[in-house]
Amino acid sequence: MKRIFFLLFLLGGILLHAQPAGADRFTTNQPGSRYRFSDIVVLPHTPVKSQDRTGTCWSYSTLSFMESELLRKGKGEHDLAEMWVARHVYMGKAINYLRMDGKANFAQGGEFHDIPWVMRHYGLVPQAAYPGLNYGDTIHIHNELEAVLKAMVDALNKHPQKGHLTTAWKRAVKGTLDAYLGEVPDDVTQFRFKENGKTYNPKSFLKAMNLHPDDYVEITSFSHHPYYRPFVVEIPDNWQMAAAFNVPMDDMVRTVEYALEHGYTVAWGADVSEKGFSHRNGLAIVPQDPRTVSDRKAKDLYLQIDGQKVPNGFMQPVPEKQITAEIRQAAFDDKRTTDDHGMHIIGMARDQKGKRYFIVKNSWGNSNALGGYFFVSEPYFRYKTIMIFLHKKAVPKDIRRKDKCFFGK
Repeated sequence: MKRIFFLLFLLGGILLHAQPAGADRFTTNQPGSRYRFSDIVVLPHTPVKSQDRTGTCWSYSTLSFMESELLRKGKGEHDLAEMWVARHVYMGKAINYLRMDGKANFAQGGEFHDIPWVMRHYGLVPQAAYPGLNYGDTIHIHNELEAVLKAMVDALNKHPQKGHLTTAWKRAVKGTLDAYLGEVPDDVTQFRFKENGKTYNPKSFLKAMNLHPDDYVEITSFSHHPYYRPFVVEIPDNWQMAAAFNVPMDDMVRTVEYALEHGYTVAWGADVSEKGFSHRNGLAIVPQDPRTVSDRKAKDLYLQIDGQKVPNGFMQPVPEKQITAEIRQAAFDDKRTTDDHGMHIIGMARDQKGKRYFIVKNSWGNSNALGGYFFVSEPYFRYKTIMIFLHKKAVPKDIRRKDKCFFGK
């Protein structure tokens, strides 16, 4: 998950901290629209942030999810440091890249399961303890950092020192990460900071927050592997080759609904390249006729198609495609569905025709009429989801019973 971060500046109006949406906020997708939404559930969540010009949506979306977990657990509102996570994942990817002789992905992208990996090995810290802006910019931009790190690992992969790696290369990569993002001692328990008047290190902070990395799982739905079994989803940013639990498409939808109805939010990874996806217009849909959505004329109630006046799908409900498992799988196989972006589902609503939508918190700042949120129709979710990430107890019990080894007790 890494793409389309540059659209933040095209959308305009980036604000790092928008106010959390209240229940009365999600009534339509944008001014002048004929969509009328009523909330089914909106769960507690923290303010919208901006990933700026980085490909770290996976860190923002998963930590947004973890911040909701802290609210659910009664730990209050916390602002967790995305760059603490990104920093340690860069190092993890460098080690993996060299172990794989350069035949692995090394870029800014990552996956939801990278956050439990960081939690387990390095703990978590609040934003104030590790802002990750040590390179003279006021917003997050990782282009130079990525270029320097990639050049280093590519040079190291050639084994220039008598055909092997020296004992110094990890310190060299660590020094680069220290220079760009901020210094971290080799022993992270020596990294001390204060939060609400108490002194913590990353691991003691994680313990105090009562977050447990093994409580969380990824779920997906693809027919090229057996259902009700875990498999490694074949996407480039899955550098850990971690497994997600594979379920039929209806069960994936049911899982999100069950989670929201029981007070659990969900991190969502999806393709956002479809014509019917428009963060600017606060909507993601799969119209039967793709011509009925137009960003160029997004504010018009009607469009002219083949000499006829038809409703604009960004301004009023239009018929959507019925998505089958076959359609979903075909789009993944022919690369029309790719691993683009990580987001955070914080609620569910229905429109005036009774159709259900998920309410999504994005990490593109306060850059639309909803202050950084948007509605995702159920057909779009069915069609374009790569995977979801959630608490094990947020998964329906009958699905958990399918594989007690994967879900545990």
